[in-house]
Amino acid sequence: EEAAEPGPAAAAAAEQRREERLRRFGELHMKRYEACKLNSQEVVEEDKRLKLPPNWEAKKARLEWELQVQEKKKECAARGEDYERVKLLEISAEDAERWERKKKKKNPDLGFSDYAAAQLRQYQRLTRQIKPDLEQYEKLKEQYGEALYPTSDSLLHGTHVPSKDGVDRMVADLEKQIEKRERYSRRRPYNDDADIDYINERNAKFNQKAERFYGKYTAEIKQNLERGTAV
Repeated sequence: EEAAEPGPAAAAAAEQRREERLRRFGELHMKRYEACKLNSQEVVEEDKRLKLPPNWEAKKARLEWELQVQEKKKECAARGEDYERVKLLEISAEDAERWERKKKKKNPDLGFSDYAAAQLRQYQRLTRQIKPDLEQYEKLKEQYGEALYPTSDSLLHGTHVPSKDGVDRMVADLEKQIEKRERYSRRRPYNDDADIDYINERNAKFNQKAERFYGKYTAEIKQNLERGTAV
């Protein structure tokens, strides 16, 4: 017997399943296309981020903050308010304390590392204390013009004679440095009554360091050696 041909109901069901599969295939194809598109966009964005300078995020945040400050200033000016006073009112006590701590850390005393660093630190401290005579500076600008800023071809170098006030100010500053250096000197006075157990200055410092760390452990041995009773 030959197999019976499928009826209209079976054919309709098969067609419906086929259409469902085609629909799902189309959805999967669209999802794959969207995923490829998003992946390409991410690759492009990542390439842009890699080409940016290392501190770009910090610069961007800084620029955004400056824009916010400018907008705030405009709003305060429109209302007839003082921006600095409004800003202080918005700062909490915790933020103010944190900023004060950060301000103190801007120039921390890192101690002695080498003479070049100590000299640079001293130079920066002294230059911050300089109070220039702007009136005298303007007079010199009027007198010399562009020649006030000498180059390798200028003949002005070495012809300037400082004023008496300037010399007195420099001498007073030098005397203040000498006084401070003597007051904070860490040089220890020599003790004539101390036992001489060294052969030179370097050996003396080594013995002092050894005594500071191991003196309490070797005190009895040292006493026995001095008395001649050591075993």
